[in-house]
Amino acid sequence: MTVDYYYNVGGFIFSVSLPQGVDAGSLLPSFKPFCCEAVQPEQCLFRITAQEHPQVPSVLDGDLLDESVNDLGYTSLFAVSDGYRVEIRHTSRAAIHHLQADSRFTSAVATVFWEDCHAGSVLCSMIRIVYSQAVLLHGAISIHASVVSHSGYAYLFMGKSGTGKSTHAALWMKYIPDTELLNDDNPVVRIQDGTAWVYGTPWSGKTPCYKNQGFPIGGMVRLRQAAATAFLPRQDIEAFVLLLPGCSAIRQDKILYGALCSTLVQLAEKVPVALLYCRPDQEAATLCFTMLANKKIDD
Repeated sequence: MTVDYYYNVGGFIFSVSLPQGVDAGSLLPSFKPFCCEAVQPEQCLFRITAQEHPQVPSVLDGDLLDESVNDLGYTSLFAVSDGYRVEIRHTSRAAIHHLQADSRFTSAVATVFWEDCHAGSVLCSMIRIVYSQAVLLHGAISIHASVVSHSGYAYLFMGKSGTGKSTHAALWMKYIPDTELLNDDNPVVRIQDGTAWVYGTPWSGKTPCYKNQGFPIGGMVRLRQAAATAFLPRQDIEAFVLLLPGCSAIRQDKILYGALCSTLVQLAEKVPVALLYCRPDQEAATLCFTMLANKKIDD
């Protein structure tokens, strides 16, 4: 027996089916603000089912596409005949959990070892993987960024790990009144009725910021550490190149990757994009705010 739970993240509804007796609130605490009423199956972006009696697949076939070690843990992605398979372990010696999804990530089965103390984190990561690919065909992107809101608009700060995205967001909140954190790691960006919006998600890295809110985007900035501060607006292909890193998509999948690129082209046209060379100080935050919030991007 399983129990279905429904969530609305960024305007996309999906369902998670858990074994009876498994407490979704305890297992997935960051999802609580995103709970919603049940909907018809055709209204769901995807459905993910966690097996009640998990068993390792008898045949682990597939072509290895990617291996990584990041906040998800130790992750391996395989292409299989009918879609994709993901292996996740929280540490190098932990049990391997499996995720099997169809080619468009509309349906997935999670094989989770509930006795693993990290089972909740693993399932959370699995849902994030499915969500990040499923939204691509609907004009949306899961992106690695820190986001703040101010006066009805949101501003995204992107960059490589360790660049200072969270620090820059914190500087905005410290020096720019009425600035609030929306998400500190993995928001979702989407085009709606010709306008670019960003939404909070259940995935916010090490910062527990899980807000079921969305704002039109006032600007997207890629940060680079430097001795001197400089704000450089970017347009067209240069803007596209700044936005692409950090976006979640299976690069080997032409359809999903093509959808990502199509949405990025629209984003580059609709929102101010800039490169910010900076130090982690008040000057950088103030300059960035002035150039974006006051709409002083050069044409």
